[in-house]
Amino acid sequence: MSDVQIIRRNGEPEYAVLAWADYQALLQAAGQASSQPVTPAVAEAAPAQRLDLQALREARGLTVEALAREVGISPAYLLMFERGERALEGAIRSAMARALNVNEMDLG
Repeated sequence: MSDVQIIRRNGEPEYAVLAWADYQALLQAAGQASSQPVTPAVAEAAPAQRLDLQALREARGLTVEALAREVGISPAYLLMFERGERALEGAIRSAMARALNVNEMDLG
């Protein structure tokens, strides 16, 4: 098996990245069918799971008003992100990630 890259979050292993051939060998050793790579068209149709903004905010004990103030937006605008009516982009996405202490790429 070639090198495996370990991706950590908060010091704990969260993901392992390995070569496709190594992945296929693991599937075969486990008695599972071979898997085909996801094509870009399929990847766009099946987006990765993103973190739930409302759940993150509530888990940190923040009100809508408090998080909105920290990010620099109105509470009504924050609720649009939580409901999925607006996409997080640019400076707001960065500020939201900092305020919630999460990786910017994990935000939906």
